[in-house]
Amino acid sequence: MADTVEKVPTVESSSSSSVEASISTEKTEPTTEKKKWGDVEDDDDEEEAVSELNSLSIKEEEKRDSVLEEPEDSNIKAVTSGDTPYTSASRFEDLNLSPELMKGLYVEMKFEKPSKIQAISLPMIMTPPHKHLIAQAHNGSGKTTCFVLGMLSRVDPTLREPQALCICPTRELANQNMEVLQKMGKYTGITAELAVPESTRGASPAPRRAPVSAHVVIGTPGTLKKWMAFKKLGLNHLKILVFDEADHMLATDGFRDDSLKIMKDIGRVNPNFQVLLFSATFNETVKDFVARTVKDPNQLFVKREDLALDSVKQYKVVCPKEQNKIEVIKDQIMELGDIGQTIIFVKTKASAHKVHKALAEMGYDVTSVHGNLSESDRDKIVKEFKDCLTQVLIATDVIARGFDQQRVNLVVNYNLPTKYDTGEPDYEVYLHRVGRAGRFGRKGAVFNLLLDDGWDKEVMEKIEKYFEANVKEIKSWNSEEEYKSALKEAGLLDE
Repeated sequence: MADTVEKVPTVESSSSSSVEASISTEKTEPTTEKKKWGDVEDDDDEEEAVSELNSLSIKEEEKRDSVLEEPEDSNIKAVTSGDTPYTSASRFEDLNLSPELMKGLYVEMKFEKPSKIQAISLPMIMTPPHKHLIAQAHNGSGKTTCFVLGMLSRVDPTLREPQALCICPTRELANQNMEVLQKMGKYTGITAELAVPESTRGASPAPRRAPVSAHVVIGTPGTLKKWMAFKKLGLNHLKILVFDEADHMLATDGFRDDSLKIMKDIGRVNPNFQVLLFSATFNETVKDFVARTVKDPNQLFVKREDLALDSVKQYKVVCPKEQNKIEVIKDQIMELGDIGQTIIFVKTKASAHKVHKALAEMGYDVTSVHGNLSESDRDKIVKEFKDCLTQVLIATDVIARGFDQQRVNLVVNYNLPTKYDTGEPDYEVYLHRVGRAGRFGRKGAVFNLLLDDGWDKEVMEKIEKYFEANVKEIKSWNSEEEYKSALKEAGLLDE
């Protein structure tokens, strides 16, 4: 089961796209648990209060074959607020969706049954009184489907007004979510519009554009705020507000001010809208902020130590010099492995240029993407990679979050992610990078390339300690046998 999809030619794209549904939302049966934030360690009392979900967990014997392969020990827990009873959805038929949406799920998305997070979260999203939801779960667990299906299910297609809004940190993620929505809603008629910075000269500036009449709007916070300021995005009928990669959207060094302003503007005209916050990670600062701004939400989470997917094998390589990192990539990993597609994460444009040049000279189809490119160039490069026209994508963290490409089975951290102001490890970004490999339970490998200068090794140690993980070391940076063994272990080299 995949959350990223091809663009549908029969549905309008970019500035207006279409999709439609009318939904019945009923659920029954019980489980309620005490409120607490999720990815902290549980003591014995909390384990009793937050039990293994009873009716909110999917029993192993009820599982059927599915395209999505999840870790057997996925430890997803729900904490519900209020007295609303919920029942997990072991089949999409349990959600009382319209025939048009069901057809989109089975025919276009080729889904067979809900993933674990979908089975638990979708009833919470769709059941009146439509309480807020904070959802934290594995990369590749199907989060995109949760909120896209949630938005589609809440729209009244006969009302030509914006009713669902999804806010994303990057245009790449907004484009990707739009593609999922277009495909899932292909047979419906609900319209959708993309709100990202204009990348073509023909686009109308916000003051002169027509008011939005699409049912669903997906975009970045700056553009959405601008449309709202110029009264081009009506809020009176808005039912559902989604924050994708919510940890970044609500972080102090992210889009917190814009996000908060959008929430307040909606609340002034329509206080009963539902807020959905989805991300693979929520740090303590963001948790505190959410607790103050999102009242009485349901919660769904996994423990921190369960976040890094077991299907992805992680390795670290200590290199004497910077140039040795290039040699490891081109002479060992790329030469030996049975690689599908590869993402190499770098910190600077200079590093991107060096890696690009070395791999291009070997004959690989390589592209690079970073924040200094124009929007149209970034869109073109990402699309080429997703269409498998290129094999290797060298990137800064502009695509670390939420980028779904099923054929990616190798991620190389040429530079470890660190915070710009302190140099300390950026744990959330590391997790998101790891999540680019082995999407949806498939096999994959991550190689972390460290310089033998002390600091890289210290950052790696802190990352391992934070996630309670033991990242296996390639003892000799130029040992072909060690790389062969690692690639075999990761399923990227035949025995």
